[in-house]
Amino acid sequence: MIARSEEAKRLGINMGGAFYQVKDQLEAAKVAVFSSNYNLYGDMSRRVHTMLGRYTPRVDIYSIDEAFIDLSDLGDSAYLNDYGKRIVREVTKGTGIPISLGVAPTKTLAKMGSKFAKKYPGYEGCCLIDTEEKREKALKLFPIEDVWGIGWRSVDKLKYHGVRTTWDLTQKSQDWVQRMLTITGVRTWKELRGESCIDIEELPHKLSICTSRSFPDKGLSNRADVEEAIANFAARCSAKMRRQNTVCQAITIFAYTNRFRTDLPTDNIYQTFYPLVPTSDLNEIVNYAVNMLRLAWKGDGKYSYKKAGVLVWNIIDSSPIQGNLFDTVNREKQAQLSRAIDEINRKNGHNTIRMAVQGYSKRWHLKCEYISKQYTTNINDIIRLKLDK
Repeated sequence: MIARSEEAKRLGINMGGAFYQVKDQLEAAKVAVFSSNYNLYGDMSRRVHTMLGRYTPRVDIYSIDEAFIDLSDLGDSAYLNDYGKRIVREVTKGTGIPISLGVAPTKTLAKMGSKFAKKYPGYEGCCLIDTEEKREKALKLFPIEDVWGIGWRSVDKLKYHGVRTTWDLTQKSQDWVQRMLTITGVRTWKELRGESCIDIEELPHKLSICTSRSFPDKGLSNRADVEEAIANFAARCSAKMRRQNTVCQAITIFAYTNRFRTDLPTDNIYQTFYPLVPTSDLNEIVNYAVNMLRLAWKGDGKYSYKKAGVLVWNIIDSSPIQGNLFDTVNREKQAQLSRAIDEINRKNGHNTIRMAVQGYSKRWHLKCEYISKQYTTNINDIIRLKLDK
């Protein structure tokens, strides 16, 4: 399970659980089940973000399902409340995607407001935290583990010191917060106290990126199939790094058999490579990943691998990069080629240009037995209407 509706959560369905383990329970409760549909998700995300642009010239896209919009200087609280409800109502009607909106003086408080708006229907999709009284009430109700910017590793440490709500955190001194959570935590602390100090463009990039998939049926036992999957995973990791203008200093591949099938031979592949020069280049990342798999492969047919993936880590900014005296690659030409490939793929579609090793096989793709229609991206799935005369 990679996502659950509120109804599924109330049934006690756990995040990350195997589908087959709860299949009977889901069928008995008549729960609708859908496979991942990334093309549809991406297109609907673009539509929502485009509609948000109608209400303000400043839209900062944070993720596929989150964005920050600037509503400053638009009016008083009453007007903002009506305007926010209008945004929620019109975007939901125009896209079919229900959204929630939090309005507050800082991004962290706004995210809190958005969660309250989603949880309590009385807000009609829009929650304002615009007074000191509302801020204090919201902080006392909001658990520390749900705060944007506080990692799960820090939660136990904070709870040990008696910090269980965001209000508890704001009552600590700045020096104490910096000792516990570093300077990043101080920014969160300031935001919770009403001081805006987080800019989307200044947020730190991801320190690692992983792309992985579980394979359908019994898994894959031929190297060519697993190799193609690894090549595609590596290509996606490299593209994500280039989008955030970063490079990696380490690349790891992994593949393992089905841990639930104790009647079958088991194996785990785990290999890491450290490039001579930090990179996000498509050719380099894919070649490193594929070569590691070839070196670790134990022969076709010996094992059926159920899942595989590529992890790029020790990620740093792409400029400046520490070079190496023995590096033989023309980095400038390599960067120009990468930019050209990215631009062509952006204009003509994902993987229009790809490396040959990425192939066109679909044997490693998700099974997607329960995939919904791709109404907005596939002409064969377009909605049809039948009118009776």
